[in-house]
Amino acid sequence: MRYLLDSNTYIQAKNFYYGMDICPAYWDWLDWQFQLGLVASIQMIGNELKDGNDELAEWAKARPEHFIDNDDTETQAVFSEIVQSVVAGDYNAGNRDNFLAKADPWIIAKAKTLGATVVTHESLLLPNTKKVKVPNICLQFDVPCLNTFQFLRELNARFVLE
Repeated sequence: MRYLLDSNTYIQAKNFYYGMDICPAYWDWLDWQFQLGLVASIQMIGNELKDGNDELAEWAKARPEHFIDNDDTETQAVFSEIVQSVVAGDYNAGNRDNFLAKADPWIIAKAKTLGATVVTHESLLLPNTKKVKVPNICLQFDVPCLNTFQFLRELNARFVLE
């Protein structure tokens, strides 16, 4: 895998710019990129998406193979390093605990073990921020991180009428 998608990339695409009813080509393109071995996500994110009660939950349920295991020994070791770093950091306790309780540190750990890039809608925050954000932790652990639109451009995505 070259790219691991954060849950917010799926959710925002569905809710806004690539709604399943107005841009089915985007969702077909994700399937195609998965088949090429370029795009996936992790099981924890798949579980978050499947917990919904909408078309995205149904889409995720129909594609369990898109969501790869994140409980291997190597990923767990990197996850542990991330947890230690975040706990030692000067972050807002509530934000820190929320970050650690969800899939965010796991997707970063899995990306680190695979040499993959995390795709998220979160933005890099200035140094010394009190919020834990995926791009900041990616930067700290030398994991590449892009937003959805950078990702689409890197893979030369095209959704055009023919």
